[in-house]
Amino acid sequence: MTSAPSAPFGRVLTAMATAFHEDGSIDPDGTARIAEHLVAHGHDGVVVSGTTGESPTTTVEEDGLILRAVRDAIGDRATVVAGVGTNATAHSVELARQAEKTGADGVLLVTPYYNKPSQAGVLEHFRAVVAASDLPVMLYDVPGRTGTTIAPDTYARAAEWDQVVAIKDAVGDFARGVRIARDTGLAIYSGDDANNLGWLAHGASGFVSVAGHACGMQLRAMHDQFAEGDHAAALETFRAMLPVIDAIMGVSNYGATTAKGALQLLGVLDNRFVRGPLVPLDDEEYAALGAALAAAHLI
Repeated sequence: MTSAPSAPFGRVLTAMATAFHEDGSIDPDGTARIAEHLVAHGHDGVVVSGTTGESPTTTVEEDGLILRAVRDAIGDRATVVAGVGTNATAHSVELARQAEKTGADGVLLVTPYYNKPSQAGVLEHFRAVVAASDLPVMLYDVPGRTGTTIAPDTYARAAEWDQVVAIKDAVGDFARGVRIARDTGLAIYSGDDANNLGWLAHGASGFVSVAGHACGMQLRAMHDQFAEGDHAAALETFRAMLPVIDAIMGVSNYGATTAKGALQLLGVLDNRFVRGPLVPLDDEEYAALGAALAAAHLI
């Protein structure tokens, strides 16, 4: 049996939701409960202030509050990665500096979204944010949200910087990802729950999940089964998770909305408040999510 690939941020991570009060303000206690729930259910890392954390709607000050709440709640029981990706380089630089001062273990850096920079612009954005702190960096490639794919040559150049250590891949092209990992030496994390098992087979270090809000123990079991060479058991575990993955990722308004719906069903939160332009799951969507969790014996 071959050894597992290096995992600079842990094996099982979830891009966690941010709890809000009814008036839309940050709920630090609720956010801390989410982090504690994840650590108690198979996670050795969490990502705060990513898209699932509704980062496009939060201020620098709020991102600091979220990070402090999570860091204080889980201490050194799991890595805490701070999302610092925005579509303004100066904003991302400020977030990276704050993340280091506030005690993050690393940063997640997505390509700038909406403004669709050239590859030269992507690289210069990465360069500025990487240089803003001494924290290790996970680059995030999710063209479905950003409109830009990180080119292999951009990866190769970014990998020359010692702080860049990993990729969160939501491109969905296994062969491309394998070639990039081979050529750069960067660790690969699955950024799409439907591809988690496939990415393990293609050399991934672990996952940055959304479904992990509900099925963290199953994600951990699947990872460990695969790492131990019991691929049939890993497949069985994945098959059992699929209805939950479909329910969480299959709603057009998925992400924070479905994560918070799951957390409410699990009793971690007593609400599913989100900020606009998102809207909470309606009663029909909430009931369908509950049925999927019940079918998977999670509630």
